[in-house]
Amino acid sequence: MDLAEEEPVGDGEMEELVRVSSANVPLVENHLHRTHFPGMVRKKAYIFDGLGNYYNKEWDLAEGSGQEFCWYHVELPKGNQKLSQSAQYLIDVLCPPLKLQDILSLVSNGPFCGHVDGALVFRVNSPGPPASNFTFRLAARVTEHSVITISLGRVPRLGFSPVGQSLLSEIPSVESPSYHRGERKEGSGFVIREHVLEFLLTMNHSEEADNPVPKSVSELVVHILDTHVDHLQDVVTKLEMELDSVELELDRGGFALKKEMLDERRFPKMHLNLQRLLQVIAHGEQVFPRVKEKCSSKHWFATEDISSLEEMIGRLRRLKENVGFLANRVTALQAGLDSWQSEQINRKLYYLSFLSIIFLPLSVITGVFGMNVGGVPWTVQKDPALKDGFRNVLALCVAMLLLVLLCFIFPALYTRLTAWHRRRSLRRSWSHNQRSFLKRTIGIQERGGYLRI
Repeated sequence: MDLAEEEPVGDGEMEELVRVSSANVPLVENHLHRTHFPGMVRKKAYIFDGLGNYYNKEWDLAEGSGQEFCWYHVELPKGNQKLSQSAQYLIDVLCPPLKLQDILSLVSNGPFCGHVDGALVFRVNSPGPPASNFTFRLAARVTEHSVITISLGRVPRLGFSPVGQSLLSEIPSVESPSYHRGERKEGSGFVIREHVLEFLLTMNHSEEADNPVPKSVSELVVHILDTHVDHLQDVVTKLEMELDSVELELDRGGFALKKEMLDERRFPKMHLNLQRLLQVIAHGEQVFPRVKEKCSSKHWFATEDISSLEEMIGRLRRLKENVGFLANRVTALQAGLDSWQSEQINRKLYYLSFLSIIFLPLSVITGVFGMNVGGVPWTVQKDPALKDGFRNVLALCVAMLLLVLLCFIFPALYTRLTAWHRRRSLRRSWSHNQRSFLKRTIGIQERGGYLRI
């Protein structure tokens, strides 16, 4: 369930509040704020009472009071707009009260964490085309009683759903061929189809109904960052499943499938997407420790939430290692396809060489007997003007052949001659040293002495 479909959750203790649930009364926009780009961005405003309940509210960018705190979320469209266009969208919905420096710190690319105009601002905006599924942008402006977040497109499980409506808490049953619709209750369980299971497997085994409602700003910040990490984990899980299916297809497939993968450049594109994902994770590794460091100095940021941030940093590191393993698998698969392509080329060259072996002697024979000289045997040339022309041409061909062979043999001959000359020099030096040694030995023996070694 996305942010546009959220319903308030409350208990009996909140009846004294003046607010009314948005499930019964539609939201009323602030008429003082007129947008110049209607419908270009999705925005949602929540207010939390600090007791585990939340309500939809109008878009006025006001802060809470006491235990109450507000959350304003903006979803930028996943299109091909420029970064300046995204900045204009944010100016349209966030100014006032935000200033230009706040907008620039939220919409710019790259990692950032710092204080801007008294508020904690951090972002993990990766560069790349906004329409790509591997371009992630998440920015937040945090104060003691309000949080403003900006995301590129919809972030799964970022919102909340009424507690007790989670699909994961139900008892499923195996799909029967007689069922033709998605899910159907039967006894104590419900029938779930295969595509729903595949969707849940790629959603990190959770959904919005499992999200606990935050009771403080620190819990809300942890929830936002944890959802971002879950989103990255979902993308990595989808890539793992896609890679497993591709490996299975390669094991079963033949020439046509491998040729299609090479033509589509499937693995280079996948490798590029993995590199983009690694860049997003690297941005998180740079920003999250700084967020933890700056939040630890805030009196309103709980200690257990600091520990949760530390756990998320560890998750990012493990996720980075997992993406590295996937990149190695993609590289190995691409190397296997390249090797297969080289084998195909070598096989074609072998067939071509075999054909040349067959037709080369025929071309030599036709070339020899096609010479326009005199004296060619087995022809009707009776009395040519130059009877020795054929013999002279053959002699010239033999000379050229010997010259070509000499050019190929010369390096080997030069190496052999050099080695022979070196061995001969060593042998001469050794024999000379041996003769001088014998002469000294004989001289010492004639003087009655002895040789001391």
